[in-house]
Order: sequence, then structure tokens, then C-alpha cells
Amino acid sequence: MSVLILGNPEEARKREQMVEFGRSLFERGLSAGSSGNLSVRLDDGWLLTPTNASLGRLDPARLAKLDWDGRLISGDLPSKESFLHRAVYQERGGAGAIVHLHSTHSAAVSCMCGLDAADCIPALTPYFVMKIGRLPLLPYYRPGDPALAGAVGRLARKHTAVLLANHGPVVSGVTLDAAVYAAEELEETAKLFLLLRGVPTSPLDAGQIDELKSAFKLELE
Repeated sequence: MSVLILGNPEEARKREQMVEFGRSLFERGLSAGSSGNLSVRLDDGWLLTPTNASLGRLDPARLAKLDWDGRLISGDLPSKESFLHRAVYQERGGAGAIVHLHSTHSAAVSCMCGLDAADCIPALTPYFVMKIGRLPLLPYYRPGDPALAGAVGRLARKHTAVLLANHGPVVSGVTLDAAVYAAEELEETAKLFLLLRGVPTSPLDAGQIDELKSAFKLELE
């Protein structure tokens, strides 16, 4: 079935965009196997990658389409983490898309001891501040645990991104482009953070962060 049969050019465009970004993330090693999921807000619900689907081999016509009660409207069965995406959308009215990855460096940081749960990766670069802001670490929940929805939702009210302990990042954005770029920036900063472990570093200070907030009109905690 062609997605053009859906009769909605904007929805068709977003479906194709999910396929393109999924393939890019997969080919660059940011989403191994069938890990990770993407979603995009629509006027009449939202799209989510199917369960047990590789982001590198998505079919635009088979993406799961759900209503705001989480019911499947069309497509394949959605990811078992659909409730996580729905919780973020409910708390962040401006979120137009969500990226959840198990990317190597971010996942590695999520397994570390001694992190500041309120701010688990320091502001090593201005780009991390501009795209992510302050990154909270959520305690471990098993994959698919419904309790994760409430926990993520509470943090999503004030944060564009959350790091799930022993799991990986959940990143929202106004558009899918913005969410993907922010997730990529988070992964690169996690890599820097790991490379600099044990090395004296100079993260941005409060004054420098405030300057970024003012210059770029960032709404960050």
C-alpha cells in the first residue's frame, strides 16, 4: 500500500521522514538491531515505529498510528514503549516528535555510579546547553514497566530530554529534525564526558549558561 492512499500529504511526508531518519540513525550505529523508537505528532493522533522493528528497515505504510488514548488506528503493532512517548506528548504540548535510542555512549553514561540525578552530564559545550539543557537521570525501570510513564512525564514537564538508567535517552523536539539533532548532540556530549573521565575539565559555568539562555532565548531549567 502506498502512503499516498492515506489522502493526507502532510502525514505522508512525516511517514517518509521517519523512515529516512530511522535509516540514518541505524546506519550510523545509533540504533542497533531493533532497538530504539521514533514518534511524530499528527493533527489526528501520532505515528510510532512498530514493535521489534529495525529503524533501518521501516516501511512508511506500516508505521503504527495511534489516537491519544493509545489505541491503534492503523499499521503494525506499536513499540511496547508507546506509553513512554504518549506520556511525554501529554506533558509537553510543544513536542512534535520524540526520539528514544539505546545509543552506545549515552547508554554507557546511564550505567555509571555517582551521577548527579538532577544534572547527569555537565555542560561541556554550548551546543549541549542549546539543544538539551539540563539532563536528569531517571532511576531504573524494566522495559515496558507502565510506572515509567508517570516518571518520565513528570520530568518531561520541564526537560526536553531524560536519560533512563541502564537504558538510554528520551529526547523530544518541536519537529523530528530537532529531536534527532538533539539526540545526536546528547550522544556526542556523552562521548566527550566518557573520554574526559579522570581529566581535569572546565564545563560552562552558570554565567556562561545564562548568557546562552539570553542570547538564544532558551527556555531551560
